[in-house]
Amino acid sequence: MDNRQAIGSWLSGPRAAMEDAGADFGYRGEQLGLPQEGPGSVARAGRRLGALAVDWGLCLLIAYGLITDGYDPRTGNWTLLVFFVLGVLTVGTVGSTPGKRVFGLRVVALATGTVNPLRALLRTVLLCLALPALIWDRDGRGLHDRLAGTVEVRI
Repeated sequence: MDNRQAIGSWLSGPRAAMEDAGADFGYRGEQLGLPQEGPGSVARAGRRLGALAVDWGLCLLIAYGLITDGYDPRTGNWTLLVFFVLGVLTVGTVGSTPGKRVFGLRVVALATGTVNPLRALLRTVLLCLALPALIWDRDGRGLHDRLAGTVEVRI
């Protein structure tokens, strides 16, 4: 291996280097039995982040307008609490938050296809901790989804 190949594999990342060596990882969601594209496929990061931004903005408006008198340092804490309640109630009943609905996403349980309130509670607690949501597997699921037995899919 010459220097160009070594630098190229380093820049493209470990997955590309392994694929160049002959490893076949398949597509995201293949191990979960999900389609590669279209409805039911694993949601991409851009849509997930967009849905999170919409949900957080909505919760910030609720905390700013209804709970606190203007913006103060407590508004962020109230926003997180509203985000938690929104996530538990909406994901636990209809499977998506308003932001997820806008971006065409839904949370489903791998075992049953629907998310019960207890599973939504666990998922939302881990999501509010933030760190589990930042650790992803090769299927694009965050650690919060893996521990809750859920996956975020396109609708």
